[in-house]
Amino acid sequence: MEINTRKQNNTLVVSAKGRIDAVTAPEFENSLSDLITNGETTFLINFNNLDYISSAGLRSILATAKKLKEKKGEIIFYGLQGPVKDVFNIAGFYSIFRIFNTEEEALKKN
Repeated sequence: MEINTRKQNNTLVVSAKGRIDAVTAPEFENSLSDLITNGETTFLINFNNLDYISSAGLRSILATAKKLKEKKGEIIFYGLQGPVKDVFNIAGFYSIFRIFNTEEEALKKN
């Protein structure tokens, strides 16, 4: 898994590429946790290039969302495709999180 970040206005855009599974989920969660510790409170997660997410990946997202809620922050997603989109749908994440098709849509609604 590869993680890249960039700042867009007051939002941190986090792009994940590859897979978030039992092996990589802790790295993903720790990266986001470090960013929260450094003062970031609004994450826009780009899953355009994410091929797979497991239940461990979903748990890391929920743990991050809990930390952000304590800081009055938010995690927003865009670019979900294929199996990742299916897993989010089955897990009920569409009713928990704001999810958009494109970065432009997400930034407009933020």
